[in-house]
Amino acid sequence: MCIQSSDPDLDMTDTQTQRFTFILVEEFSHLAFSCAVEPLRIANLVSGQELYDWHLVSEDGQQVTCSNGTVSLVAGGLADIPKSTRLFVLSGIHMRNHVTPSLLATLRRERAKGTAIGALCSGAWILAEAGFLDEKQASIHWEYHDSFSEAFPDVNLVRNVFVADEVFVTASGGTATADLVLHLIEQDHGEELALAVADQMVYNAVRAATAEQKVSLQSRNGIRNAHMAKAISIMTEGLEDPVSPTVIAEELGISTRQLERLFGKFLNTSPKKYYMELRLDKARNLLVQTDHSITDVALACGFENSGHFSRAYRTAFGHAPSQQKSKLT
Repeated sequence: MCIQSSDPDLDMTDTQTQRFTFILVEEFSHLAFSCAVEPLRIANLVSGQELYDWHLVSEDGQQVTCSNGTVSLVAGGLADIPKSTRLFVLSGIHMRNHVTPSLLATLRRERAKGTAIGALCSGAWILAEAGFLDEKQASIHWEYHDSFSEAFPDVNLVRNVFVADEVFVTASGGTATADLVLHLIEQDHGEELALAVADQMVYNAVRAATAEQKVSLQSRNGIRNAHMAKAISIMTEGLEDPVSPTVIAEELGISTRQLERLFGKFLNTSPKKYYMELRLDKARNLLVQTDHSITDVALACGFENSGHFSRAYRTAFGHAPSQQKSKLT
């Protein structure tokens, strides 16, 4: 069990201390929470000044349980948010189950007051639900990319670890939260302090905002072949309207036979099978994370009908799409 130690009555007008308020949503990510608060604490320690103060709130104003079962006490509820330099909504798994009218109303009220608002881990979903992110860049944990893109097509979703140059800053969760907070510390107090905080965290791999969340496929599989990288890019960008290996090979300027050999050499599979795996992985994400019908999921993943989709899904995962849905209810 953890509880904040900051002073909720801190006068923000008479001090240089910046207050970060965190709305902790049920099943929030404890890793992202630690990566948000600890750099602030260490910045105070290293500088010998109270540069930052943090304040925790939740829906019920008493406590909140994170995804690993740890219970955190909070200082108040959504109606008790003090004047803050920054307000972050921090959620984790099953965030769609915890988007309440009172939470959305609170965020809209704080926006109207001029509070700088951001989101951590899956929190971008909640900001999007509030209507904050249309036509803006945003980052969310990679696991939610497929469902987020389907639910919020007007948001410019990027694979960056964080987005800090928008009105609403977002971080994709985990250690990306530390990257964002270190970036904010650098903005506020200079690179030297940010590096000193990172050193105290034994964090020597601080990433810029433009870094992608997941290690590239080339790095994960040792692929350094330009044709392979381009072929996989074509597949990834064309999951909804897949093209044949022949068309891909023509675009690369090589023969279909050459393409087959490359996939066999680097991934021990065929282009057709690899493409199908990408489409079915997206389908599983949509089934788990959205309320889309099986027919809609099938079409979004390039299947002409739900029958073909169901057969392919059962072959890949050992159960039908309808059974995947039923596991969630």
